[in-house]
Amino acid sequence: MLAHPTQEQLIALGLTGMAKALDDQRRSPDIVALGFEERLGLLVDREAAERESRRMATRLKFAALRHDASIEDVDLRAPRGLDRALFQRLAAGTWLDRHEGVLITGPTGVGKSWLACALGHKACRDGRRVLYHRIPRLFEALALSRADGRHARMLKALARVDLLILDDWGLAVLTQAEREDVLEILEDRHGRGSTIVTSQAPIEAWHEVIGSPTLADAILDRLVHNAHRIELKGESMRKLRAKRTPASEALDAGQKA
Repeated sequence: MLAHPTQEQLIALGLTGMAKALDDQRRSPDIVALGFEERLGLLVDREAAERESRRMATRLKFAALRHDASIEDVDLRAPRGLDRALFQRLAAGTWLDRHEGVLITGPTGVGKSWLACALGHKACRDGRRVLYHRIPRLFEALALSRADGRHARMLKALARVDLLILDDWGLAVLTQAEREDVLEILEDRHGRGSTIVTSQAPIEAWHEVIGSPTLADAILDRLVHNAHRIELKGESMRKLRAKRTPASEALDAGQKA
């Protein structure tokens, strides 16, 4: 008789996970075989899982990752030069504890953004604050923030996250304002957070992309020297997927299963 009011009280207290677990227990005839502490433990475990699920959803929403990618879905067999051992080390996440960076370069379509988002998703799963930005749109947002007085606040927000993903670096030579913004972002994050950068341009060409020799030296000193490098090669993954036959896709599905 007390089960229903107890469930309502759990919901009122914000313990929705425990309320759901209690309802499940009421519907299970086998639950009577468990002792009080075992049943209570199941309630607590469900509440903890529900809360972590909500926190994870909040972190992913804030991160705004471009792709719904995960490290488990990364195709390590694709012929694009991805170092399996390096990627597995990055997936473990210890580089984030050391505030190291990751630089992913390669031609269009080889999966640079997807890999970056997969690492970002794993960081969210590990309880870290992640934020994704495409470089062109970030520069637009920073320019607008200068005009309406939000510039310092926006730079502070970029500095606070554990992992910042900067996608599509080097599509055009930076302006003076963009160079200064990049230097401020990297300076604020140096030794405090990790940054992933993806680019079609090889790292050797980044000095020219930045444009100013003095600022380029300062930016690259903070960006390159403490970073892991992933240099992807080969044909576009989109083209490779388009070439695959239904038979080969069925075979891969069977192997994954």
